[in-house]
Amino acid sequence: MVIYIVSGLFIVLALGLAFAYYRTKHYGLIVMAFAYGASAGLALSIMHWWPLVAGLVLAWLLRLLGLDPWHNSSDR
Repeated sequence: MVIYIVSGLFIVLALGLAFAYYRTKHYGLIVMAFAYGASAGLALSIMHWWPLVAGLVLAWLLRLLGLDPWHNSSDR
């Protein structure tokens, strides 16, 4: 049950990031959206928790690498 809820939240987050990519054309957003969406899809297909953790860790690594458009900007 928890896997369904967290995967659903990851899918909503991936859709939001994809929409933000459509508006801003920042390539980091689509990479992060793919990380969240792929981890949610994998977690739903094999019904295990580790793809969600891996997707979250991958998204944070991408953020630390500077692929988040608001990470290094002064307009926060």
